[in-house]
Amino acid sequence: MGRNREFDVDQALEAALSVFWRKGYEGASYTDLTQATGVERPALYSAFGNKEALFRRALARYYEHYLNFFPAALEQPTSREVAAHILHSAVALHTRYPDRKGCLGIHGALAGSDDAEPIRRALIDARADGEVALRDRFERAKQEGDLPETANSAVLAVFVMAVTHGMAVQAKAGFSRDMLEAVAEQALSTWPTGSSTLSGKSS
Repeated sequence: MGRNREFDVDQALEAALSVFWRKGYEGASYTDLTQATGVERPALYSAFGNKEALFRRALARYYEHYLNFFPAALEQPTSREVAAHILHSAVALHTRYPDRKGCLGIHGALAGSDDAEPIRRALIDARADGEVALRDRFERAKQEGDLPETANSAVLAVFVMAVTHGMAVQAKAGFSRDMLEAVAEQALSTWPTGSSTLSGKSS
C-alpha cells in the first residue's frame, strides 16, 4: 500500500510556479523545484507527473490567479478602458514581487532547446488566445461606435499585447513601476475614438 501524500499539493504548486516565474522553464532545475516545494522528486513525480506537466499545471494556476485581470478587462465599457485595465494591471503584476518580476508567460520559454519546444508552443498558443479575445472585444467596440469604423481591431489587439509583453521584459530588467505606468499612459495617449465615445465626452 502506498503512503498517503504528506504535503499540500496547492502550496507545492504555488512554490513551483514561483520558481518557473523567476527562472523560466529550462532554467528551473529539479533541485530548485524540490527545495522550493519541500517535496522530494519522487513525490513531485507522483503528484504532478514530469517537469513539463508540472509547468503546465503552474501555468494554468498563473492564468487563473494572477492574470484574472484579463477577463475582467474585457468587461470594461469602452475599448480604451479595456486597454487601460490590461496595461495598468500588467504593470502592477510585473512589479509586485521583487524576486519574480515580469511575466511567467513571457519569460517561461522565450528561447530554449528542442526539448522545450512543446512548452514554448503552449505559451505562444496561450498568448494567441488572449489576443483573439481582445480582437473580438475591439470588434464589438467598432459595432457600438466606441471605435471608428477605420480602426483595425486585430492591430489594436496586437498593439496592446506587444506593449504588455514589452513591459514584462523591461520589468525583468529592473524598470520601476512609475516608468512602466508612464509607458502605459503613453500607449493610451493616441487611442482611437469613435462617434459614441466623442458624443459621450461632449454630453
